[in-house]
Amino acid sequence: MYNTILVPVDGSAPSESALDQAIELAATLGSTIHVVYVVDERVLHATQLDAGGLVRAYEQEGEKIVSEAAESVARADVDVVTAVEHGSPHRAILRYADEHDVGLIVMGTHGRRGLERYLIGSVTERVLRMTDVPILTIRGEDEPFEDE
Repeated sequence: MYNTILVPVDGSAPSESALDQAIELAATLGSTIHVVYVVDERVLHATQLDAGGLVRAYEQEGEKIVSEAAESVARADVDVVTAVEHGSPHRAILRYADEHDVGLIVMGTHGRRGLERYLIGSVTERVLRMTDVPILTIRGEDEPFEDE
């Protein structure tokens, strides 16, 4: 059913929770997990700094995060593929899902509401709105749920 499960990671508690859930699901279903980190180049261009050095630093951070995630997946005896992508996070995730025929996307969410969600935006929400691929969202444990 879900032969390929995509888990975008950023090193946050919500993405770690999503990875844990994806590992359990993949172990049960015999799925392969694709762990992806996205270097958000929009933010880098907005800073007007030495983009080359900054991009490489973000790539190294991404490589570290996906490597640690891959170790967790491998400990569960689940097949894993890793990637560090570039671009707008939601677009890079959507592109990756399309290119790799992903059957399920598992993403963490910070549980933001109201103005904070509007101002900060939500990569998970954008992916949810723009894909036909089923998505399992996992609310992170690092932030309590806030009533509106």
